[in-house]
Amino acid sequence: MATNQISTATNITGPNVAVNLNDASQYFNNFFTIDLSVGSSNDAIVAYFEEVTGSASAGQSLAASVIYTAKLKLLDPMQVLADFKKMNSNQLNTYLASFLNFNRVPSSQLGIKSATSNLNPNIARTILP
Repeated sequence: MATNQISTATNITGPNVAVNLNDASQYFNNFFTIDLSVGSSNDAIVAYFEEVTGSASAGQSLAASVIYTAKLKLLDPMQVLADFKKMNSNQLNTYLASFLNFNRVPSSQLGIKSATSNLNPNIARTILP
């Protein structure tokens, strides 16, 4: 199925950080997008997020999103990973949500679920578990 999307990043799928430069169609379809290659450190970032999420596909997607956002912010993805490794899971969730919201439109912002139990029951029923 051919696609006319301009970028590799969408709200449905993240960019594939394992880019095959020998695939001409993939190269030219994403000619004007950010270069996501980070060398051998790509495997370290993917492995970290696979460990955090417990899933290979979720880890790869999250790693791609972090690399993409780091490149947009002109940050070194390995330094971002080092900062993530210093955090516990609660801090990581909060920071990761705000980090990934950097390049998202306001109608597509990410959030985290709070463990607050004193919500109004009418509001609590609208929050997905």
